[in-house]
Amino acid sequence: MKKLFPLLEHYTEPLLPFSQFLVRLAHSGAIALVFVIMSLFIGMAGYRMLEHLSWIDAFLNAAMLLGGMGPLENPATFAGKLFAGLYALYCGLAVIVITGICLTPVVHRILHRLHHENYPPANRR
Repeated sequence: MKKLFPLLEHYTEPLLPFSQFLVRLAHSGAIALVFVIMSLFIGMAGYRMLEHLSWIDAFLNAAMLLGGMGPLENPATFAGKLFAGLYALYCGLAVIVITGICLTPVVHRILHRLHHENYPPANRR
């Protein structure tokens, strides 16, 4: 788990070089992309199994919900309606998590920069 989410430097440590920051940003983007793909697959599988939609229609409905637009086809079965409601709730939380994953390196760098300039050296008491 340590390799998946590398530790961020402490504010008493020097600011990370910009090239390494870009690597950290790309790493966070890759994690977010995997999360989006997994979320889309969950939605596609649910629509495919419960509503018997084609793969492309299941993708479209799942992508529209994940993007915050809402489904294009209204579910006809009870199980489909239940899945669509629960998946919509999941998608709302997923967007928040994905945004957090993507913005963590940027916010950390800004806060680190603000604190690093004003913090006295560690060996001073």
